[in-house]
Amino acid sequence: MQLAITALGNNQPRFLAEILPAIRDCKCNLLELRSSRLAQSSAAYLLVQGNWNQIAKLENTLDVMQKRMELKIHTTRPDSVSKVKDSVPYSLETISLDRENVIESIITFLFDRGIDIEEVSGSSYQAPYIQTSVFSTKFVLLIPPEIHLLSLREEFLDFCDQLNIDAILEPIKR
Repeated sequence: MQLAITALGNNQPRFLAEILPAIRDCKCNLLELRSSRLAQSSAAYLLVQGNWNQIAKLENTLDVMQKRMELKIHTTRPDSVSKVKDSVPYSLETISLDRENVIESIITFLFDRGIDIEEVSGSSYQAPYIQTSVFSTKFVLLIPPEIHLLSLREEFLDFCDQLNIDAILEPIKR
């Protein structure tokens, strides 16, 4: 059985130092961990595995920890049925002027074509030399085999030209 955990703490950069031993003490296994700092907040995403008793014990421990440390912790038990499709993994990187709806437009374009987003990260920053704010993104995409890749690439680059987005779309080397 698996448990997905999200944790968000305001000025709590060390909460992982308490969550990880709790996972170990409940005899669960850590399968995946991602953590980042967002302004003055710290966020973590964890995927753990254990039997139903170990997972229930961890959920109770996390509830106590949440109250004690003033964290926001959310847990969910992912479906055990794997929905793995034969997809082609691609990376997508974009950069554009930071304006409304850029990331929303890109995500809508991808979802409208049935492309799954495995990972996405983005940030806004001040561009050197021009003192203009730009927004960059990095995606990991899973493109279904029925999508013609050359047509998708051409359509996406036309889309980017219309919105003045610079993009690189390429297969992930295995």
